Amino acid sequence: MNTQEIIKKIEELRGSKVVTYATSDRQGPVNARVAMDIIPIISSHLRKIGKQEKIDLVLYSAGGDTMVPWRLVSMIREYCDQFSVIIPYKAHSAATMISLGADEIVMSDMSELSPIDPSTANVFNPIDPQNPQNRIPISVEEVMSYFDLAKNKFGIKSDEELTKIFNKFVESTPSIHPLALGNVNRTHNLIKILAKRLLKSHKESMKDDEVEKVIEFLTEKLYSHQYYIGRKEAKEDLGIKSVVFADKDLSDLMTDVYEEYNNEMNMTEMWNPETEIGEGNQITKKEYKIAFVENAESGNSFGINMEFKRVQQNIAQQTPQGIINIPQEQIVWRVLGQGWK
Repeated sequence: MNTQEIIKKIEELRGSKVVTYATSDRQGPVNARVAMDIIPIISSHLRKIGKQEKIDLVLYSAGGDTMVPWRLVSMIREYCDQFSVIIPYKAHSAATMISLGADEIVMSDMSELSPIDPSTANVFNPIDPQNPQNRIPISVEEVMSYFDLAKNKFGIKSDEELTKIFNKFVESTPSIHPLALGNVNRTHNLIKILAKRLLKSHKESMKDDEVEKVIEFLTEKLYSHQYYIGRKEAKEDLGIKSVVFADKDLSDLMTDVYEEYNNEMNMTEMWNPETEIGEGNQITKKEYKIAFVENAESGNSFGINMEFKRVQQNIAQQTPQGIINIPQEQIVWRVLGQGWK
């Protein structure tokens, strides 16, 4: 079955209209993240579907822009009375936030949520010594844990001592600008506000204490952005009441749709420029599909066109006679174009 055939089967089983949103998490330069450019794409699909009693968003993503979830969820809710997210496998970080805004989070045994503590990067972040053009991302939870260590583990309470701790942090190597920490704090507070709005948007609103418990777990208490949450833990330990366990028939269809997107985007294949250019080729052009939005009748994909070329480059090497340049064959690549179709 192709994805649109699977979508139709999910619609029949669920009595809903389905839109899928999948972004590639393949290693290397050919992947995609949740991004604001998805809004007009999904809007177009929603307008084709029209107002419905139930809309299901089949979601696969490793995360992305944390400003997208509220915008996306509030838009989808204009077109339905009940909004559900179906998670075939990964819905991490920003995708977890999208899921929090659903009346139902439909999960199989393979489905995953994750913490929603992001890493921030702006002009005040430390320069990456390995690549001066880039900035080192700062994890919100790493900063919070640093001060938690000082206050709660080492018992440092006085303002004077805490000031010393702060100064050591900003004077570290590479140094961390105070405004970068301000950005961390702003992002941390924003994530909590957005998560609360998403949880409060449900058809059956959660109680304040239940909302606070979920937010605390997802932003502070799991201690690792790579901590992945299955359906049983999400429902019973974190208290996300909107989690619904998919039955076998739906679980099988969820696996089918994941496998179709995995095949389309080669997400489990290791990206290697030697493999991409092909044995014996001096130059190769390839197109990759790295994101999809589909309904039962039509679909869009985000493609990226790349060119690979074999070149000779001089590599400096140290020898007993000094540094010499040794010509070596390298594979270079460049992006020729990208966008939604």
